[in-house]
Amino acid sequence: MPGSSRGARLVATLASALLLFTTAAACGSDDDSGSDAAGADKSASANSAFPVTLAHKYGNTTVKSEPKRIVTVGLTDQDAVLALGKVPVGTTEWLGGYKGAIGPWAADKLGSGKTPTVLKDTGTGPQTEKIAGLRPDLILAVYGGLTKDQYTTLSKFAPVVAQPKQYNDFGVPWQQQTEIIGKALGQESAAKDLVKGVESDFATAAKDNPEFAESTGVMATPYEGIFVFGSQDSRSRVLTDLGFKLPTDLDKVIGDKFGANISKERTDLLNTGTAVWIVGDRAKDEAKLHKNALYGDLDVVKQGREVFVEETSDYGNSVSFVSVLSLPYMLERLVPQLAAAVDGDTATKVTEPTS
Repeated sequence: MPGSSRGARLVATLASALLLFTTAAACGSDDDSGSDAAGADKSASANSAFPVTLAHKYGNTTVKSEPKRIVTVGLTDQDAVLALGKVPVGTTEWLGGYKGAIGPWAADKLGSGKTPTVLKDTGTGPQTEKIAGLRPDLILAVYGGLTKDQYTTLSKFAPVVAQPKQYNDFGVPWQQQTEIIGKALGQESAAKDLVKGVESDFATAAKDNPEFAESTGVMATPYEGIFVFGSQDSRSRVLTDLGFKLPTDLDKVIGDKFGANISKERTDLLNTGTAVWIVGDRAKDEAKLHKNALYGDLDVVKQGREVFVEETSDYGNSVSFVSVLSLPYMLERLVPQLAAAVDGDTATKVTEPTS
């Protein structure tokens, strides 16, 4: 994204995770980090759920007993683990800036557990040696894009739960992500309860704002032009879960990806009830977008129906993270902006959250 290295990472990190990586040898470690933040009663209950088998893109994985040392390769998988009372020994950094790759919406779930070791994917795939050194007994890659070779290599160290095959890579809905991880941890029922709680938040927001169901919306970012997120991206699902409809031709233009840059000829996709922009610099990016005649002359601009989200803020990060823990935090801030955008009064200003 122009003027924002983190904007580029927002899109490029997801894309780079699809690349093959060179198989590396495992190394040992005496790191004893990691903690079960729940008590013994929860552990006893969880143990009764094992063994458990989970289907995914590359077959089936069986988890024989309650995992104690969990590494999350999926970019947002740590939140579901934390929400279920466990602290991963390793997490994979996506947005950056957070100790242990744990956002402020999830920090209180760390409890007395040791801050996870943060792994990085610089475009060559998961850090195999570091993952092996953490001595995991479960590797979660649910919100991810592991290749078959990556999956095979990681499976040498521990059972690996890869992305589900019925969705695009990085396309698993947060509900299914939470439930898959819950099943892997022996807490399937608890995971479903967590999902119901957040879905209730969405239902309340939709009920309180019936105009959402009468509107269309789209999520986009000015990365290398205009990058629009498709229906299988978690950000777009936030809009549809609130009642919005996506542009009719969106997936036809994007194809089988979580999102894509659109041509000048398809700028019309942005002429919706509201356009939600994830930007690096509100003033600069807004001005640049509005100078583009193909976009600046659209009704969504002229009628003040845009929503701008600063990507480097905690709020901006929560919009992209889309997890069982980040969503309530995000909804408190996004819903008022959306309501202002689609209230039918062009004089209503869409203001940014104060915190």
